[in-house]
Amino acid sequence: MFDLDPWTFLAIVALGGITVLTRCFFFISSKPWHLPHWAQRGLLYAPIAALAAVVVPEVVTNQGVLIDTWKDARLFAAVAGMAWFFRKRSVLGTIVCGMAVYLPLRLGLGW
Repeated sequence: MFDLDPWTFLAIVALGGITVLTRCFFFISSKPWHLPHWAQRGLLYAPIAALAAVVVPEVVTNQGVLIDTWKDARLFAAVAGMAWFFRKRSVLGTIVCGMAVYLPLRLGLGW
């Protein structure tokens, strides 16, 4: 059915073993293990950093190239969403506000 050469099969098995080992590492240990304080503090910022790493390039680039015009609905939607969030601190409101700005500009004006 599948025609795997030995090196591909070995790579799949090795990567599977590494994945199982790293995910089960905390269960294999017999004594409790805690993250250092600096690592726990750093993990508080991980979701924000991941979100920024995904959202910012999507807003400021088009087809992998920086946008060169202010006539981009994403810019106005991002600014409106940020303004809503800093004013009301509502994630759902941020999404609704951003889309309420984005859709008319995108569909109505073709930005």
